Parts: sequence; C-alpha cells; structure tokens
Amino acid sequence: MSAISDPVADYLTRIRNAQKARHPYVDVPASNIKRAITQILVDKGYVADYVNVEDNKQGLIRIYLKYLRGGKPVIQTIDRVSKPGLRKFVGASDLPRVMNGLGIAVISTSRGVMTDKEARRAGIGGEVLATVS
Repeated sequence: MSAISDPVADYLTRIRNAQKARHPYVDVPASNIKRAITQILVDKGYVADYVNVEDNKQGLIRIYLKYLRGGKPVIQTIDRVSKPGLRKFVGASDLPRVMNGLGIAVISTSRGVMTDKEARRAGIGGEVLATVS
C-alpha cells in the first residue's frame, strides 16, 4: 500500500464519490485537518453529522452525507484549491468569495482551519484548502 501524496484531495474525492453513488455515509482516514474541515462542513450544513471511529490505527471519520428532496446531494461542488505542487496562499484582503458568498472557501490559517468569512472577520489570510458550494 502506498502513502497518499495529498490526503486532503483524497478526502474531498471520497466525499464526492460517495455522494455520486448516493451512499448514506463515507469513512475517511482521520487526521486533525480532516476533522477541522468536517466540522466546518457540519456547521455550515453541507453534511448531516460525523463520528470518530476507532480502528486501533489512526482512526476513521464517518461522515453522514446530506441530500435534498429527490436525492440531490447538498454539496454541488467540492474542489481542492491548494495542491502539494502548487500551494495557494492569500492575504486577508485577497480571500476568495465562492459563488458570491453562497459557497464557502476552507482556509488554513495560523489560528486554525476556518471559512473565508471567518478569516475575513479575523483579518487574517492563509492557505486556501478547498471550495465548497
């Protein structure tokens, strides 16, 4: 088994694929950054909930996906912005607006992982991890 070169991209892809297949939940290998992103997705209403599952290794995050009436996923797009080969850092004044404020950008700042709106309010920039709409 080979190590994943971009765990955050793998995490986003697992969510995307599980929603396409209409799964009720998806399990992803746990890490602090993935927990922080998942908490933002729960807080902003993009996923229903999550639980930490112990597996005597690094653990798993079980994310319960959310669908609209008719089975359409709540998350329409979930994309990686900053990649290991090309990091995308922005200052507080250049924070991206996703769908004119309807979506969120997930930013890794010196004060932890937060949304673009929270980073703008705090007046800090950081690495743009992903966009969700």
